Amino acid sequence: MLREIEMRLNGALVISHLELEDDSANHTGHRGNTTGGGHFRTLIVSDDFSGLSLLERHRLVYDALGNLMGGAIHAFSMKTVTSEEFEGD
Repeated sequence: MLREIEMRLNGALVISHLELEDDSANHTGHRGNTTGGGHFRTLIVSDDFSGLSLLERHRLVYDALGNLMGGAIHAFSMKTVTSEEFEGD
C-alpha cells in the first residue's frame, strides 16, 4: 500500500521530499476499523503547494489518492509544506 500511495502522490505532485509511514499497528481494534489497517502519516514537501491554503494543499493530496480514501486508506495524517517552509523548520 505504501508503494501505491507514493506512486499516486508522485504522479500528481512534484515532490522534493516524502516521508510516508504506515501507522496501522497503533490503531488495531479501534471503533470503525477493527483490523487497524489503513492508517498513514506523511510529510510531503512540494513547491506545488506554494500560494495555497492548508485546505487547498490537502485537497490536492486527497485528489491524488482518489478512491484509496475511505477504502484502503482509513486515516491519512499529513503535513504539506513547500521546500522553503521545510528548510525553515
